[in-house]
Amino acid sequence: MIFNIIWFVLWGVLWSVYFMLDGFVLGAGMLHPVLGKSDMDKRIMINTIGPVWDGNEVWLITAGGATFAAFPTTYALMFSYLYTALFLLLAGLIIRGVAYEFRGKIASEGWKKLWDVAIFVGNSIPALLFGVAFGNIFAGLPMDAAGYHGSLIGLLNPYGLLAGVLFVVLFLMHGALYLSVKTVGELKERSSAMAAKIWPAALIVAAVFLGATAFATKLYDNYLAAPLLFIIPLLAVGALVTVRIALAKGKNLTAFAASCITVLMVVATGVAGLFPSLIPSSIDAAYNLTIYNSSSSPYTLKIMTVVAAIFVPIIISYKIWVYRVFQAPVEAKDVLY
Repeated sequence: MIFNIIWFVLWGVLWSVYFMLDGFVLGAGMLHPVLGKSDMDKRIMINTIGPVWDGNEVWLITAGGATFAAFPTTYALMFSYLYTALFLLLAGLIIRGVAYEFRGKIASEGWKKLWDVAIFVGNSIPALLFGVAFGNIFAGLPMDAAGYHGSLIGLLNPYGLLAGVLFVVLFLMHGALYLSVKTVGELKERSSAMAAKIWPAALIVAAVFLGATAFATKLYDNYLAAPLLFIIPLLAVGALVTVRIALAKGKNLTAFAASCITVLMVVATGVAGLFPSLIPSSIDAAYNLTIYNSSSSPYTLKIMTVVAAIFVPIIISYKIWVYRVFQAPVEAKDVLY
């Protein structure tokens, strides 16, 4: 039973870290046509994320792999029930990757504009759909012994869309802050100003989302049962406020670090509220997919825990090394394509 809990925690950590890392990539991509006033600006923006964006995807693959290995029933039913939505999400991520690589292959304005649109679309779709997907998981899916009774249109309910908007706004702010740290000159100033403009929207949407969660989900049941858990959403709120204070003082790196904590804690808030469920049922709690009724065997979880204890620190160390190597801001002289 302890291994079920360990893997639930690890599952939540993997998703939280993925959104923290890929969140600024998604945000920078959505801001690509807004902040990129010239071709050089756009090339600089792409080069700020060029060394890290694909490495950030490792956390998505690992989160999916952990779900498959530790909770195979949840993995199978999630990809069955949400097939169309997940297909669109993955299609967006594929479009994004191709766009980053292909944009600089031909010196043609029409060619570059085509891939500029692809960069925007390929980042906007996953940002929105990730939020919609997790919003619906937080609220519960209409499933029972007969299977899933929902549809793609059904996922676009008010709470699901609100979660999607929350993810989009947070990632826009996150991406703007990242660009304000990784660029210089006018582009840096525009990025910093954009982050300051987005911040009030992020605060309002986050507040509405937290309020709506009390009515649309049962996430707060765990918090009421264990009030110490309220530290998680309080850290999210505190970090979000810190973003604005740091921006006002011109401390962009501090603001970006606070934004990282915000994204981590927002996702952790939802995950902590789910426990022990992975996908609740909105029809009857008896049909919840939990860490107990959808997990692998205890022996499998034990072996996986040993493997994770060895390789997760290696991955973290590698990621820290990569970000240290590429920590300097990108200037025009550094642009590769």
